[in-house]
Amino acid sequence: MSSSPFINETLHIKNMVCNCCSRIIRQELEKNEVFVNSIRLGVLNITYDASRKSLDQVTAILEANGFEVIWEKESILVEQIKQAVIELVHLSNNVDSIIRKSDYLIEKLGYSYQHLSKVFSKNNHITLEKFIILHKIERIKELLDGNEFTLSEISYMMDYSSVQHLSTQFKNITGLSVSEYKKSDKSIKKSLDSLC
Repeated sequence: MSSSPFINETLHIKNMVCNCCSRIIRQELEKNEVFVNSIRLGVLNITYDASRKSLDQVTAILEANGFEVIWEKESILVEQIKQAVIELVHLSNNVDSIIRKSDYLIEKLGYSYQHLSKVFSKNNHITLEKFIILHKIERIKELLDGNEFTLSEISYMMDYSSVQHLSTQFKNITGLSVSEYKKSDKSIKKSLDSLC
């Protein structure tokens, strides 16, 4: 009795920062006869015919599209931290204020905030706290551009103690005041994958 040539793999992916990334990965893999069972930020479950494709070929398809498969346990945790921060800051509906970042990360990843912070800092050139701040600033830019909320509402949504605190941090990170940013050409916006 011959064994099935179909292989099921769960891969941890670096540089997945939005739903567009998921669409690109699904499209490129399925175009290359790799079936995507499930996909979410940072994690991909696939099935492929080992008589027609190899894991190296799957990895090459991902790399050709700007993604990287990560294998090492600590690197996977770092990527999971990044994905959790993106989910918390950019993808959650924060109209009722952002969930406390440390509580969210602890619950999502099952480690103490101190452990997550230590692992993150060891593997990146910035601290976890700074990474979260950079993401909050990019989200604030999006919210300002949308003109849907007041600065006071944005401050509350992004878990700042006051509008002044938000304004000070925004100026420190971007070099512009909130009002200067609103008048600018918005060229200081950064892609999420460039924030670390």
